[in-house]
Amino acid sequence: MLPWIHLDTAELEDGQSLRLKSRGSEFSIMLGSNELMNSRLSGSEEALARLTLAKLGGREAPRILIGGLGMGFTLRSALKEVGETAQLTVAELVPQVIDWARGPMADVFAGSLDDPRVSLYQGDVAEAIDAGGWDAILLDVDNGPDGLTRESNDALYLAHGLAAAFRGLTPAGVLSVWSSAPDPAFTRRLAKAGFTVEEAPTRASTRKRGARHMIWLAQKPDGRP
Repeated sequence: MLPWIHLDTAELEDGQSLRLKSRGSEFSIMLGSNELMNSRLSGSEEALARLTLAKLGGREAPRILIGGLGMGFTLRSALKEVGETAQLTVAELVPQVIDWARGPMADVFAGSLDDPRVSLYQGDVAEAIDAGGWDAILLDVDNGPDGLTRESNDALYLAHGLAAAFRGLTPAGVLSVWSSAPDPAFTRRLAKAGFTVEEAPTRASTRKRGARHMIWLAQKPDGRP
Protein backbone atom coordinates (compact mmCIF):
# COMPACT_ATOMS: atom_id res chain seq x y z
CA MET A 1 0.00 0.00 0.00
CA LEU A 2 1.23 3.49 -0.82
CA PRO A 3 2.27 5.66 2.15
CA TRP A 4 0.50 8.90 3.01
CA ILE A 5 2.43 12.02 1.99
CA HIS A 6 2.02 15.29 3.87
CA LEU A 7 1.46 18.08 1.34
CA ASP A 8 0.66 21.21 3.34
CA THR A 9 -0.53 22.62 6.65
CA ALA A 10 -3.01 25.42 7.33
CA GLU A 11 -2.71 27.08 10.72
CA LEU A 12 -6.06 28.07 12.22
CA GLU A 13 -6.78 31.08 14.40
CA ASP A 14 -7.29 28.96 17.52
CA GLY A 15 -3.86 27.33 17.25
CA GLN A 16 -5.07 24.11 15.65
CA SER A 17 -3.96 23.10 12.18
CA LEU A 18 -5.40 21.42 9.11
CA ARG A 19 -3.14 19.01 7.23
CA LEU A 20 -3.56 18.00 3.62
CA LYS A 21 -2.25 14.50 2.81
CA SER A 22 -2.26 12.37 -0.31
CA ARG A 23 -1.84 8.69 -1.14
CA GLY A 24 -1.77 8.17 -4.88
CA SER A 25 -4.92 9.88 -6.17
CA GLU A 26 -6.57 9.86 -2.72
CA PHE A 27 -6.61 12.99 -0.53
CA SER A 28 -7.33 13.50 3.15
CA ILE A 29 -7.76 16.63 5.26
CA MET A 30 -6.92 16.05 8.91
CA LEU A 31 -7.43 18.01 12.10
CA GLY A 32 -5.10 16.40 14.61
CA SER A 33 -5.99 12.70 14.57
CA ASN A 34 -9.46 13.38 13.14
CA GLU A 35 -10.05 12.97 9.43
CA LEU A 36 -12.44 15.75 8.41
CA MET A 37 -12.84 14.59 4.82
CA ASN A 38 -11.53 12.09 2.32
CA SER A 39 -11.73 12.24 -1.45
CA ARG A 40 -13.06 8.67 -1.56
CA LEU A 41 -16.06 9.46 0.67
CA SER A 42 -18.34 11.99 -0.99
CA GLY A 43 -21.81 10.47 -0.56
CA SER A 44 -23.22 12.58 2.27
CA GLU A 45 -21.73 15.85 0.96
CA GLU A 46 -23.30 15.20 -2.44
CA ALA A 47 -26.59 14.35 -0.74
CA LEU A 48 -26.47 17.68 1.10
CA ALA A 49 -26.83 19.50 -2.22
CA ARG A 50 -29.17 17.04 -3.88
CA LEU A 51 -31.68 16.89 -1.01
CA THR A 52 -31.59 20.64 -0.45
CA LEU A 53 -32.30 21.52 -4.05
CA ALA A 54 -35.04 18.90 -4.31
CA LYS A 55 -36.79 20.53 -1.34
CA LEU A 56 -36.23 23.99 -2.78
CA GLY A 57 -37.97 23.04 -6.01
CA GLY A 58 -37.38 24.43 -9.46
CA ARG A 59 -36.92 28.10 -8.66
CA GLU A 60 -35.81 30.42 -11.40
CA ALA A 61 -32.28 31.78 -10.90
CA PRO A 62 -31.86 30.56 -7.29
CA ARG A 63 -29.22 32.18 -5.10
CA ILE A 64 -27.40 29.47 -3.16
CA LEU A 65 -24.82 29.86 -0.41
CA ILE A 66 -22.52 26.96 0.44
CA GLY A 67 -20.63 27.31 3.70
CA GLY A 68 -17.36 25.39 3.49
CA LEU A 69 -15.43 24.52 0.33
CA GLY A 70 -13.99 21.23 1.57
CA MET A 71 -13.19 18.99 -1.39
CA GLY A 72 -15.90 20.52 -3.54
CA PHE A 73 -18.32 17.59 -3.47
CA THR A 74 -21.31 19.67 -2.36
CA LEU A 75 -20.52 22.33 -4.97
CA ARG A 76 -20.17 19.82 -7.80
CA SER A 77 -23.41 18.10 -6.83
CA ALA A 78 -25.25 21.43 -6.67
CA LEU A 79 -24.02 22.43 -10.11
CA LYS A 80 -25.55 19.27 -11.55
CA GLU A 81 -28.92 20.06 -9.99
CA VAL A 82 -29.39 23.72 -10.98
CA GLY A 83 -29.90 25.52 -14.27
CA GLU A 84 -27.71 27.99 -16.07
CA THR A 85 -29.22 31.04 -14.31
CA ALA A 86 -28.38 29.87 -10.79
CA GLN A 87 -25.86 31.76 -8.67
CA LEU A 88 -23.74 29.76 -6.24
CA THR A 89 -21.50 31.42 -3.67
CA VAL A 90 -19.03 29.30 -1.70
CA ALA A 91 -17.75 30.81 1.55
CA GLU A 92 -14.42 29.46 2.80
CA LEU A 93 -12.61 31.00 5.74
CA VAL A 94 -9.22 29.27 5.36
CA PRO A 95 -7.31 30.59 2.32
CA GLN A 96 -5.09 27.51 2.08
CA VAL A 97 -8.17 25.34 1.47
CA ILE A 98 -8.86 27.46 -1.62
CA ASP A 99 -5.21 27.08 -2.66
CA TRP A 100 -5.47 23.30 -2.28
CA ALA A 101 -8.60 23.28 -4.46
CA ARG A 102 -6.80 25.09 -7.25
CA GLY A 103 -3.51 23.26 -6.71
CA PRO A 104 -2.99 19.64 -5.61
CA MET A 105 -6.71 18.80 -5.61
CA ALA A 106 -7.53 20.44 -8.94
CA ASP A 107 -8.49 17.06 -10.43
CA VAL A 108 -10.91 16.43 -7.56
CA PHE A 109 -12.63 19.77 -8.20
CA ALA A 110 -12.82 19.02 -11.94
CA GLY A 111 -13.08 22.67 -13.00
CA SER A 112 -16.10 23.43 -10.79
CA LEU A 113 -14.52 26.64 -9.43
CA ASP A 114 -14.27 27.99 -12.98
CA ASP A 115 -17.99 27.52 -13.67
CA PRO A 116 -19.47 30.98 -14.45
CA ARG A 117 -22.29 30.32 -11.97
CA VAL A 118 -19.80 30.06 -9.08
CA SER A 119 -18.22 32.79 -6.98
CA LEU A 120 -15.84 32.32 -4.05
CA TYR A 121 -16.09 34.35 -0.86
CA GLN A 122 -12.94 34.10 1.26
CA GLY A 123 -14.31 34.87 4.69
CA ASP A 124 -16.72 33.85 7.42
CA VAL A 125 -19.94 32.28 6.13
CA ALA A 126 -21.84 34.13 8.87
CA GLU A 127 -21.03 37.40 7.13
CA ALA A 128 -22.34 36.03 3.83
CA ILE A 129 -25.53 34.83 5.54
CA ASP A 130 -26.14 38.33 6.88
CA ALA A 131 -26.13 39.71 3.33
CA GLY A 132 -29.49 37.95 2.89
CA GLY A 133 -31.54 37.07 -0.13
CA TRP A 134 -30.52 33.41 -0.21
CA ASP A 135 -32.88 30.76 -1.51
CA ALA A 136 -30.78 28.05 0.10
CA ILE A 137 -27.99 28.00 2.67
CA LEU A 138 -25.95 24.80 2.91
CA LEU A 139 -23.63 24.50 5.91
CA ASP A 140 -20.73 22.05 5.94
CA VAL A 141 -18.20 24.14 7.83
CA ASP A 142 -17.30 21.71 10.59
CA ASN A 143 -18.29 18.32 11.99
CA GLY A 144 -21.77 19.71 12.52
CA PRO A 145 -23.38 21.39 15.54
CA ASP A 146 -20.71 19.78 17.74
CA GLY A 147 -17.83 21.50 15.96
CA LEU A 148 -14.19 20.46 15.97
CA THR A 149 -12.27 23.09 14.06
CA ARG A 150 -13.31 26.48 15.45
CA GLU A 151 -15.30 27.43 18.54
CA SER A 152 -16.73 30.38 16.61
CA ASN A 153 -18.41 27.89 14.28
CA ASP A 154 -20.66 26.96 17.20
CA ALA A 155 -22.41 30.31 16.84
CA LEU A 156 -23.86 29.22 13.50
CA TYR A 157 -25.78 26.44 15.24
CA LEU A 158 -26.99 28.30 18.32
CA ALA A 159 -30.22 30.30 18.58
CA HIS A 160 -28.81 33.61 17.30
CA GLY A 161 -27.05 31.92 14.38
CA LEU A 162 -30.21 30.10 13.35
CA ALA A 163 -32.17 33.35 13.65
CA ALA A 164 -29.67 34.99 11.29
CA ALA A 165 -30.07 32.14 8.80
CA PHE A 166 -33.86 32.47 9.03
CA ARG A 167 -33.61 36.19 8.22
CA GLY A 168 -31.11 35.51 5.45
CA LEU A 169 -33.44 33.15 3.58
CA THR A 170 -36.16 34.07 1.14
CA PRO A 171 -39.71 32.77 1.90
CA ALA A 172 -39.79 28.95 1.69
CA GLY A 173 -35.98 28.99 1.52
CA VAL A 174 -34.01 26.04 2.88
CA LEU A 175 -31.25 25.86 5.47
CA SER A 176 -29.46 22.52 5.30
CA VAL A 177 -26.78 21.36 7.70
CA TRP A 178 -24.33 18.45 7.41
CA SER A 179 -23.21 16.64 10.54
CA SER A 180 -21.09 13.60 11.34
CA ALA A 181 -23.72 12.48 13.86
CA PRO A 182 -27.33 13.05 14.97
CA ASP A 183 -28.09 15.78 17.49
CA PRO A 184 -31.66 15.84 18.85
CA ALA A 185 -31.04 19.13 20.66
CA PHE A 186 -30.11 20.80 17.38
CA THR A 187 -33.30 19.49 15.77
CA ARG A 188 -35.26 21.16 18.55
CA ARG A 189 -33.35 24.43 18.13
CA LEU A 190 -34.17 24.49 14.41
CA ALA A 191 -37.86 24.02 15.13
CA LYS A 192 -37.78 26.69 17.84
CA ALA A 193 -36.17 29.09 15.32
CA GLY A 194 -39.28 28.75 13.15
CA PHE A 195 -38.20 26.15 10.62
CA THR A 196 -40.04 23.04 9.47
CA VAL A 197 -37.42 20.37 10.08
CA GLU A 198 -36.65 17.08 8.36
CA GLU A 199 -33.81 14.75 9.37
CA ALA A 200 -32.13 12.81 6.54
CA PRO A 201 -29.59 10.18 7.65
CA THR A 202 -27.19 9.31 4.84
CA ARG A 203 -24.10 7.20 4.25
CA ALA A 204 -20.62 8.63 3.84
CA SER A 205 -19.94 6.56 0.73
CA THR A 206 -21.69 6.91 -2.60
CA ARG A 207 -22.04 3.11 -2.46
CA LYS A 208 -24.34 3.49 0.56
CA ARG A 209 -21.72 2.08 2.88
CA GLY A 210 -19.50 3.49 5.58
CA ALA A 211 -20.34 5.82 8.45
CA ARG A 212 -23.82 7.25 8.86
CA HIS A 213 -24.00 11.03 8.74
CA MET A 214 -26.93 13.36 9.36
CA ILE A 215 -28.38 16.10 7.18
CA TRP A 216 -30.99 18.51 8.48
CA LEU A 217 -33.33 20.12 5.96
CA ALA A 218 -34.93 23.14 7.61
CA GLN A 219 -37.43 25.11 5.53
CA LYS A 220 -38.61 28.62 6.25
CA PRO A 221 -42.38 29.04 5.98
CA ASP A 222 -43.67 30.62 2.80
CA GLY A 223 -44.70 34.23 3.17
CA ARG A 224 -42.54 34.94 6.24
CA PRO A 225 -40.17 37.96 6.07
